[in-house]
Amino acid sequence: MTDKKINEKVSPARRWVIFSWSEKIKRILIMFKARNHEFFRDKAAFGWNFVFPFLIVVGFGIVFGGDTHNTLKVGIVAGPSADGSGGHDGVGQRLGLTRYLVFIPVDGLEQGLDKLRHHKIDILVEEGRPPYRYWVDQSSPKGYMAERLLRESLMSGEPPLKRLEVTGRPIRYIDWLFPGILGMNIMFSALWGVGYVVVRYRKNGALKRLKATPLTAFEYLTAITCSRLFLLVFTVAVVWTGCDLIFDFHVEGRYLDLAILFVVGALSMTSMGLVLASRGTSEEFTTGLLNFISWPMMFLSEVWFSIEGAPAWVKAAAQTFPLTHLLRAVRAVMNDGASLSQVSLEVALLLAMTLGFLAIGAALFSWTE
Repeated sequence: MTDKKINEKVSPARRWVIFSWSEKIKRILIMFKARNHEFFRDKAAFGWNFVFPFLIVVGFGIVFGGDTHNTLKVGIVAGPSADGSGGHDGVGQRLGLTRYLVFIPVDGLEQGLDKLRHHKIDILVEEGRPPYRYWVDQSSPKGYMAERLLRESLMSGEPPLKRLEVTGRPIRYIDWLFPGILGMNIMFSALWGVGYVVVRYRKNGALKRLKATPLTAFEYLTAITCSRLFLLVFTVAVVWTGCDLIFDFHVEGRYLDLAILFVVGALSMTSMGLVLASRGTSEEFTTGLLNFISWPMMFLSEVWFSIEGAPAWVKAAAQTFPLTHLLRAVRAVMNDGASLSQVSLEVALLLAMTLGFLAIGAALFSWTE
């Protein structure tokens, strides 16, 4: 059947719909291409997106973590008492005389060892009858100091101590840290690359000129989102490959699952940036707002260190950030071998946040205000 006969069978209304959507896609692709060209032409911004996370990972790898957090987290698990029942004999209280120690009760030995492997605590101590058992992960940057403090604190009276190795494959601190560095880079790139840039366009009149074209707000926001998503995924792939050549990261799960998680996380961060970009013409106010959102997210989402032992309200606040769920899911796949179905709750929350941010951003978006 010829094209002419096919066109004769298609109703005018349907032809108009096809033409309308083809024009929409064409305009979106034009804006997508223009935004990518703008990013790649800016050599300073382009290079910094690769150099910044790479330097952080290399620096932390050289100094074996270089964690500047001033406290050591001691997990306390109940062991057998003198009469054979579970109980406490005051080891935690005696350790409490040492400065810079935070004590975290642990429900069961298996849970404590799991927290130790994942660098949520620095040392695990079992209370009960002597000899006092303790576990330390030598791959932790603060495990050595925690063990020294433990032995010095209990030296008076010379209570017997029994050092035990952590069973299973140890998770290096750099393996735990690396997803946080990538997530932080995604967060800053998404928020600043979308939120700040669109506000700057609005201020210098670029959006006002685009409004005079057939381009709709939906098409523009779609193009900006797709462009930033492409650049974020490209950046993550390059940084991962470069750092993996140096540190040889061990991935327990599937690379495909990691790729899907990074795409979903990048989409969520980009959609949050669209909310910040929906209104406003003041670059100074936008800078303050971006810092107000990004810095608490960076510290509470466990980019650098675990917030195990923090107040309950701090942990609850961390659950409102998409970066928290992204890092939790990525670390579960990378370090524990979890499948995508096992982190489906985190994926669902990220997608829900994405839809919410997109709806708010689209509703509030203005070309000029």
